[in-house]
Amino acid sequence: MGRMAGRRVLLAVPVLAAVTFGVFAVAAASPFDPVKAYAGTAGLTASQENLDQLRANLGVDQPLVTRWWDWLTSALSGDLGDSSVMRQPVADVIGERLGWSVLLAATAFLVAVVLGTGLGVLAARRPGGLLDRCVSSAAYTLEAAPAFWLGLLAIWFFALKLDVLPAGGLTDAASDTVTFGQVATHLVLPAAVLGISQLPWFFLYVRQGVADALDEDPVRGARARGLRERTVLLGHALRSGMLPMLTLIGSRVPELITGALLVETVFSWPGIAAATVQAATSVDFPLLAALTVLATAAVVLGNLLSDLLYAIADPRVGFDG
Repeated sequence: MGRMAGRRVLLAVPVLAAVTFGVFAVAAASPFDPVKAYAGTAGLTASQENLDQLRANLGVDQPLVTRWWDWLTSALSGDLGDSSVMRQPVADVIGERLGWSVLLAATAFLVAVVLGTGLGVLAARRPGGLLDRCVSSAAYTLEAAPAFWLGLLAIWFFALKLDVLPAGGLTDAASDTVTFGQVATHLVLPAAVLGISQLPWFFLYVRQGVADALDEDPVRGARARGLRERTVLLGHALRSGMLPMLTLIGSRVPELITGALLVETVFSWPGIAAATVQAATSVDFPLLAALTVLATAAVVLGNLLSDLLYAIADPRVGFDG
């Protein structure tokens, strides 16, 4: 297990380096001017000399490779640079927002896995039954529904029509302190929307996996020995049927990150979504590169987690294979 994880980490190094270079290359080709974005309205009346000086101060007058190499060497020493759009160190920008994004994504992921697994098992018990038809139809419909549309629909129904949950933010508008109760209440809608947007894939994988496992000889043998249906379903079919779903975890991480950015924007959740949008539109090189590295690292870790879980669940799969 250690050797496999070590190999994945070593392979991730050139991938992360290439990704950061790609970010700088795309940003350099962008029509947005980082100097004008940094100067704001003052840039409309500033002289060309002042703009050139500001360009030199921000370091955007350097060649692409030079800017990327300077950022990379500084990042390796722990200095992620300063965000021109946020006017503060990149590490502070990420540190203030990352925790809230992780809380939202982790809660939503838990919702998707638990509900998807439970509904998948129940549907697999009676393929073609009423529950299977209803949930499968809903799952295929949700596959095509954008996360931001689900968020707007949830706000309209639960916040505006029923007035039972807040429409967005982290705390109540009249509150100047962050409490557990307020955060939990405000987390319900965005986490539910993000989790439901990811649920169809987990449901469909578990449903198919468990249904196939119920037709296998070991499960039929367990039934022939007189074991209870619940024991056969949870102790035999579910374990075998969960294997394909474990490989899904890593592949859903990019979609989870993208969905989280959209949901954070819809619900005004104080995560990294706003920082990502502002960094992209303002061509904030250091912040863009750091956020991209963070997202890429999450994908790499998600794939590694999938492999580890699969190897643990199926002893026939070797860690060093």
